[in-house]
Amino acid sequence: MPNRPPFTLLLAAALEGLVGLIAVGGGLFTAVETVVGDPRNTTTALAVAAMAIGGGALILKVAHGLYGAASWSRSPAVLTQLFLLPVAVTLVQSDRPQLGYPLVVLAVCALVALFSRPTGLALYGSPEKEEERPD
Repeated sequence: MPNRPPFTLLLAAALEGLVGLIAVGGGLFTAVETVVGDPRNTTTALAVAAMAIGGGALILKVAHGLYGAASWSRSPAVLTQLFLLPVAVTLVQSDRPQLGYPLVVLAVCALVALFSRPTGLALYGSPEKEEERPD
């Protein structure tokens, strides 16, 4: 039976996936509201919706990479969480703390999971193995 990924890697993948779903959901919501509502600028609203859906899809791809322990996936996952923090702070400062604070917690938990030792070992292997390998 293959080694199971560590809990921290699964947590990071789940949190990254949650961010991706939030982005896709926000994009779909914006698209629907644009079509059924009365936006100030339809073109801009649809462009924002398309970018949110596309970005969310890419974030979901990163989450899938984390779940599969792909070494390439940690850097974009870290960037996702670092970009999420200013968004969350802006929501808190814009009298939307009910949205901002959970996003801060999500981003911090994901970063801790991404930088944990078990995640690093699962993604990049053990440094001791390099030292033991004969030349």
